[in-house]
Amino acid sequence: MDTSFWKPVVLSVEIASVSSVCVLLLGLFFGRLMANREFKGKVLVDTLFLLPLVLPPTVVGFLLIMIFGRNSPAGQLIEWIFQQPVMFTWWAALIASSVVAFPLMYQSSRVGFEAIDRDIENAARVDGANEWKILLFISIPLALKAIISGAILSFARALGEFGATLMFAGNIPGKTQTIPTAIYVAIDSGNMELAWLWVISMIVISFLMLISVHLIRT
Repeated sequence: MDTSFWKPVVLSVEIASVSSVCVLLLGLFFGRLMANREFKGKVLVDTLFLLPLVLPPTVVGFLLIMIFGRNSPAGQLIEWIFQQPVMFTWWAALIASSVVAFPLMYQSSRVGFEAIDRDIENAARVDGANEWKILLFISIPLALKAIISGAILSFARALGEFGATLMFAGNIPGKTQTIPTAIYVAIDSGNMELAWLWVISMIVISFLMLISVHLIRT
């Protein structure tokens, strides 16, 4: 297999890996926060966090363009700091993948934290443990299966992201062209052999990810 096959594969795995780390940290933070708090409007916040899961990818891509595009305040600030726009860059692909993968990590971690017996955490507080130690040594280990499942599903979702990435990051070979966008181009150009190789690779990776989640939960 030549570099035309491996470049999108390596880039996809790279973006999905970094994205998984980002959504893991954010998912743990917000999952823990939402599991332990009751406040007015919690349902609205929870719905907002899960919204990218059901929105069409093109809608997510459009919103990212509106938020981070060159005409937006955030986009202009980024361009002023880094001397280049964020759109059509590696970072744009990372942002798009992270946004669509975050709900899976958030939902899994929240469910995992909600399943923890609060008496165990309260007992640790009585013994003098601070919130950081409770999170690190009690809450996360008890919710570990849900957290790992969420991380695997988030990786798979980031790896397969297409619509938002195409709109926000483009399809630049060697820079933002991931496996899903590469498949689209290969089919459009009639290179079915290369398209099949990428499709098979995605099926195998996704299958292994889902099997891993099933084994962890059982």
